[in-house]
Amino acid sequence: MPRSVNSVASRAKRKKILKLAKGYFGRRKNVYTVAKNAVEKGMVYSYRDRKNKKRTFRGLWIQRINAGARQYGLSYSQFMGKVKANNIELNRKVLADLAMNNPEAFKAVVDQVK
Repeated sequence: MPRSVNSVASRAKRKKILKLAKGYFGRRKNVYTVAKNAVEKGMVYSYRDRKNKKRTFRGLWIQRINAGARQYGLSYSQFMGKVKANNIELNRKVLADLAMNNPEAFKAVVDQVK
């Protein structure tokens, strides 16, 4: 009995990997075995960094709130403690946006917690 190979599926699998490797440098974009490793590694990084992005943004928001609060003589921790104590339901993302793009609204929040 002759050997049967599904070359259509094999080719499709290789094309899929090479399509994902589009834009890579050197042989990573056009040699299947090299591209397969590069794409696998890229997928691992993208999974990991979807989690890291949340951490990074939280840190950025904290820096912005801290900078805004220090203009009014409060540290970040003092400010956030007073925000929680006064039951102000604004999260860090919103507070950071106010501190950066709408300073008068941020000042109103600071005045309310002082």
